[in-house]
Amino acid sequence: MKAIQIKQTGGPEVMELVDLPVPQPKSNEAVVKIQAAGVNFIDVYNREGRYKAPLPLVLGQEAAGVVSALGSDVGGVAVGDRVAYTSVPGSYAEYAAVPADRLVKIPAGVGEREAAAAMLQGMTAHYLTHDTWPLKKGETALIHAAAGGVGLLLVQMAHNIGARVIATVSTEEKAKLARAAGADEVILYTQADFEAETKRLTGGKGVDVVYDSVGKTTFDKGLNLLRPRGMMVLFGGSSGAVALLDPLVLTQKGSIFLTRPSLGNYIATAPELQQRAAAVFGMIRDGKLKLRIEHVYPLAQVQQAHRDLEGRKTTGKLLLLP
Repeated sequence: MKAIQIKQTGGPEVMELVDLPVPQPKSNEAVVKIQAAGVNFIDVYNREGRYKAPLPLVLGQEAAGVVSALGSDVGGVAVGDRVAYTSVPGSYAEYAAVPADRLVKIPAGVGEREAAAAMLQGMTAHYLTHDTWPLKKGETALIHAAAGGVGLLLVQMAHNIGARVIATVSTEEKAKLARAAGADEVILYTQADFEAETKRLTGGKGVDVVYDSVGKTTFDKGLNLLRPRGMMVLFGGSSGAVALLDPLVLTQKGSIFLTRPSLGNYIATAPELQQRAAAVFGMIRDGKLKLRIEHVYPLAQVQQAHRDLEGRKTTGKLLLLP
């Protein structure tokens, strides 16, 4: 089978298209014939070595496809079932062996490409808005990178809850996408200081929560925008890692909270995974969550996909098609 493998960490050029044996399932695994694989910043972090993983490594942590083989102890899924998964390495390939308890069946009314686009980013937006800081109607959220893959889903979910959404984006084109997703206010951070603008928009009161996937360039100002006992939710670092922080700063800024969550801790058990995926798929099926699949690439064009993602040129979701 064809797969994208790295033998060393580095830039996009370290990703190679290689031939590997089709995996055989262990007793608890199912083999999935992959129809579409999601491209995410965690893949970039693995490729760069920011997140450590044993080498050589087949990249990718999200996919949807059809079950083609089962291990001896697997129940709950059958050969021919349409399934999706995330947070299991090796999805940049034609086939992947996946622990069966990490698979979610794709319901009728949701396509494989939609499922691949929704697993990591959709469930991330869901846990951020429903668990990390359970947003309530009337609260105000500041969402950075609001036209990105997670950003557009976050804006929609926050809007559907009834929260006021202040979104930051880099271009007018992205501003239109954020508004269409339900943002109440959009700040072009390339033209205005988002800290000053957010203070103006909130009458100096600040926001209840900041959802920040950007990191280095936005973090410090974001802390200044939280109301007392508000929460900074730092869930990514597309601009780089943030500087070390003295916890006393949290006291000085109003006994605020800081969390650095990741999806794995919010889908740790099989029941929680199934419930969260079902909630997201239900939103898609019912038209409450609109996915923006911006670009699909053949597997061989993975280097371009990563360059596009890292260049912040993209809005919505990127998929690889084996």
